Amino acid sequence: MRSLTLTGNTPSDRDSTVSQNPLRIAPSLLSCDFARICDEVNRVEAAGGDWHHLDVMDGHFVPNLTIGPAVVQRIADCAGIPLDVHLMISEPARYAEVFAKAGAGFLTFHAEVCPDAGALRRTLDVFRAQEQHGVQGVGIALNPDTDLRRIEGVLDGIDMVLVMSVFPGFGGQTFIAEVLKKVEALRAGGFSKRIEMDGGLNLETLPLCVAAGADTLVAGSAIYGAGDMQGRIEELRRRGEKARRSAEQDADEGRGVSGSEL
Repeated sequence: MRSLTLTGNTPSDRDSTVSQNPLRIAPSLLSCDFARICDEVNRVEAAGGDWHHLDVMDGHFVPNLTIGPAVVQRIADCAGIPLDVHLMISEPARYAEVFAKAGAGFLTFHAEVCPDAGALRRTLDVFRAQEQHGVQGVGIALNPDTDLRRIEGVLDGIDMVLVMSVFPGFGGQTFIAEVLKKVEALRAGGFSKRIEMDGGLNLETLPLCVAAGADTLVAGSAIYGAGDMQGRIEELRRRGEKARRSAEQDADEGRGVSGSEL
């Protein structure tokens, strides 16, 4: 894997920024009606969502409080698609197993809670051990102001990088476009696994994320606030796929590939 920088991609690297992973739309349950949680889970699945994104906040790492493992387990009992559990908590290694046993399909923790590279790797080891409890993939999340080099040494050991496009803690915030450089740098550096983006994604910003190289898209109010949830998910997916095709075409043109060679 090449060294990660945030200076953007040279023309020769453009082909590396297009993800080859299937697009995944992950509606964020943070925006749902928690009094009707199973109904909301069923509604997302009927509308075509790929994953349920669950934000677990502890009131310490972030100022808000949300849900614990009992609620995650209840959601898992209702769900027919994977639970993408994002731990915004100060002690993720302490609670990884309980959330894995509650039904997490994908389990992500924040790099910022680890004071050094050793702590990051030890926490990752704990998360990787949760595969024995059914966890399908492990990710590391980065706040908008966290340098990519913080996780450079463990990229080969994770299944997903979650790039936050807002500061975590509350839904409905404005998308921070500057973080797209992180996504581009990850792809240009050779990272081929999933890149998830969370925060401020909507019909306008989601295509920008896909064009930069993201393939897993979290949206809350843009989906739950839509009158036609199925239509909104379909339109988000359509715009994402269109952005991917355009990025692939730009990459081919950057390499000098003509239409007759495609």
